[in-house]
Amino acid sequence: MERTVLDPETIAAATRMLRSAGECWAITDDAAGNQRQALALAERLAMPVRHLVLEPRAPWSWFAPRLLSGGRLALPAAQRELFAPPWPVAAIGCGRAAALFTRMLRRLSDGDCFTVQILDPRIDPGEWDLVIAPRHDELAGPNVLHPVGSLNPVDDAWLDDAREAFPALGELPGPRLGVLLGGPRRGIPMDAGYARALGDAVRRQIAGNGGSAMVVASRRTPSSLCDAVGHAVRDLPGLFWRGPSDGPNPYPGVLGWANRLLVTPDSVNMLSEACAVGCPVETLAPAPLPPRIASFHRTLRDGGWLGDGGPAAGPLRETATLAARVSQAIRARHPDIDAS
Repeated sequence: MERTVLDPETIAAATRMLRSAGECWAITDDAAGNQRQALALAERLAMPVRHLVLEPRAPWSWFAPRLLSGGRLALPAAQRELFAPPWPVAAIGCGRAAALFTRMLRRLSDGDCFTVQILDPRIDPGEWDLVIAPRHDELAGPNVLHPVGSLNPVDDAWLDDAREAFPALGELPGPRLGVLLGGPRRGIPMDAGYARALGDAVRRQIAGNGGSAMVVASRRTPSSLCDAVGHAVRDLPGLFWRGPSDGPNPYPGVLGWANRLLVTPDSVNMLSEACAVGCPVETLAPAPLPPRIASFHRTLRDGGWLGDGGPAAGPLRETATLAARVSQAIRARHPDIDAS
């Protein structure tokens, strides 16, 4: 088979074409929450986005983002072909594994690639151009941005699309209570007692306000919590989605059609997205919560986003503002790139 060899001039032209397009890499592992944050930011930059799902092998996975030596060898061959020059104009990573590769890109590109890391990388944030870490992480640095919660795509247009994708939910009797179920984490066990209390809370809300309950579980939701809440809502109007066997995940539609939301206290991502909707958001939290999560809940309550009254200051929507800051910084590095 004849092998085609590209001459240096052709390679240089292809590189210029990529740069003129202003490509941004969104780098994550396979965690849905990390993917959601990186893509929510990248897709607001008005740049072509390439999503790379990269999973480093041991020992790099053990020490990420600390172990840089031979870093490209951390990837299986197929992923190594994706993580290859020409390097992008900008890269956005979310999660500890991605932080290894965004940190590497800054060095591989001789500082030409503008690197953004979402969530505390647990090392000096100066290794990236920008770090976006929620306020409750208490990460300090001149290049650190401090949103209240996690980045997400929820805005009016997103909610309109969600309602259009799940019109049947709009036919449920109102007011519609959306119930978002996460799962246990360190310091938040969600045992049988908690499951019963949450089921009772759902029944009380429907008994007091009427309407219907739209319940959505996540991959982390234990069967005991599903069973308890499922038992509580078994005779109520609405829906209960336990997993893919129940059909497409109606989570976006639940956010779009909910008049109120009840969210388990464990997930910063779910609470941030719920508070971005603009309806009243409540949670049922055991006491005491772990310190970082407690700080996050306290900030939400102080801002009026979490609690019975509803968001007096408007929905919690931070992604567009952060994207504008990132775009400005990219344009300062690359004035020829349109990243507005």
